[in-house]
Amino acid sequence: MAAPPAVDGRLLVIYASQTGNAVDAAERVGRQAERGGCPAVDVLPMDSFDPSCLPSEKFVVFVVSTTGQGDPPDSMKGFWKYLLNKNLSARWLEGVRYAVFGLGDSGYQKYNFAGKKLDRRLLQLGAEPIIQVGLGDDQHPSGYEGTLDPWLLSLWETLNQITPSLLPRMSDIINPDLSILGDAKVEVIYHSSDEAQQEPSLSDSKNLIERARSMSPALQFYHDDKGPQYMLQMVSNQCLTKEKTDRDVRHLELENPSSGLTYQVGDALEILPSQSPSAVDSFIERCKLDPDCYITVMSFFATAEHEKEKLQYFASPEGRDDLYQYNQKEGRTVLEVLEDFPSVQMPFEWLVQLTPPLQKRAFSISSSPLAKPNQIHLTVSIVSWRTPFNRTRHGLCSSWLAGLNPNEESLIPCWVHHGSLSPPHPSIPLILIGPGTGCAPFRAFVAERAAQSTSEPTAPILFFFGCRNQDKDFLYKDFWYAHSHDQGVLSSKKGGGFFVAFSRDQPQKVYVQHKIEEQSARVWKLLMSGAAIYIAGSSTKMPADVTAALEVVICQESGCSREDASVWLRKLERKGKFHIETWS
Repeated sequence: MAAPPAVDGRLLVIYASQTGNAVDAAERVGRQAERGGCPAVDVLPMDSFDPSCLPSEKFVVFVVSTTGQGDPPDSMKGFWKYLLNKNLSARWLEGVRYAVFGLGDSGYQKYNFAGKKLDRRLLQLGAEPIIQVGLGDDQHPSGYEGTLDPWLLSLWETLNQITPSLLPRMSDIINPDLSILGDAKVEVIYHSSDEAQQEPSLSDSKNLIERARSMSPALQFYHDDKGPQYMLQMVSNQCLTKEKTDRDVRHLELENPSSGLTYQVGDALEILPSQSPSAVDSFIERCKLDPDCYITVMSFFATAEHEKEKLQYFASPEGRDDLYQYNQKEGRTVLEVLEDFPSVQMPFEWLVQLTPPLQKRAFSISSSPLAKPNQIHLTVSIVSWRTPFNRTRHGLCSSWLAGLNPNEESLIPCWVHHGSLSPPHPSIPLILIGPGTGCAPFRAFVAERAAQSTSEPTAPILFFFGCRNQDKDFLYKDFWYAHSHDQGVLSSKKGGGFFVAFSRDQPQKVYVQHKIEEQSARVWKLLMSGAAIYIAGSSTKMPADVTAALEVVICQESGCSREDASVWLRKLERKGKFHIETWS
């Protein structure tokens, strides 16, 4: 971790992103500052900046996204932990001017929580806000950019008033000349296959590329200098849902062919996928590249007048909403945009600069290292959806994983990281709620406790699972029933229980929250014995509905008010015994 040397007249832009949107927004901040003539602009990921160097900065813009139930991105956690140090005084950041732009979704209860908390903490440490925190909202008709545009204009105008020398070409930000193109930030050098054979350094590069291709094409494009923690091999790819259902959920088993694995229940596995070979071939053909050469590493380029006009409209404030509908809502790839505008002949340097790198995708681990010491199991829903223009889109990572054949030589680049569901002690009773693929971490919890029970006393588990139909998407049915019979960790004989809600098997829909209320006395009994609550699954209404059902149980069994029940759960959360992990 490092920080660039402080420079007078420098604007530092720091971002924390989970899916890549905050990266795009931060780079846009940097590009506009450069257009305004800022003497020095640095755009850095938050986990590459040393927070102890923050007091030496003059102007800092933070761009942070919020994940799950108000959680910060993984790249922000270390930085945030440092800022919470009690030894930092209220004057630690005196002299630092800052601005925070958050990216979130107002459909979530803890909307833009990470950005709001960061703004408050910087203020507590003595930093002075340049402007109020900006709150980008995915629910806006233009997405987060609907807020980012006016927020940026306010930022530049305020900065120009504070320090005019920071943006000597302020007018170029407000009224940009789209006919002038800056220099590309990357240099692309092409080497033919013959050159690669003759030049030792290129020959080594060629061997490295060929080796990477044999493992995972994604690695050719991945720029993280840390590299994968593990290269895992898929040994099982089973479909958990019936063929006639509209959902495809897979059970995947991965092994490390070279050594062991280190992880714990509650962890997540990040996977870097690859593009499909056909998409890569189409991209090479569209960009007129030599597929055998090696590389060491928008309206301005259109020649057809009607395409130029359309792209210029998209780049204008008036076309912002239409651009959002065309691009983000439809999930268009770079290749698809180039195919829609065939007259665009963009220099490859600019294409490399504008094409986002592939993003890692995190999945909850559904196995226990005690039960499967050299394997990691995943429960993966194969993502597909219809766009507003009725185009079928497929999730890159889940579709790629679904298409892999077990025991083939291709290896999968993976990283283990701690999830938000901390592993419980064997003596703590558990109330687990995981409908759909939310059951994944709890399959690991149950397997872990079953393994622990062979050598030590363990506390009981109540598990509430939900799906649409008993015959179509009852994930891991045999596993749950095996552990709920006889002396299993989910059995009533052990003080536990397994309860499942089939939402579509009867006229009246039944969800996990209804099952929780039905088992009110058992839930309350376990809570009174010190149980921890874990909730995982869809980030729509489920967490709020389940929390409301728990409040009903507390009210009914204790006689307290609904408000007191809510306070009771918040206290449980502060004790580290109420956990929620969700995904969209």
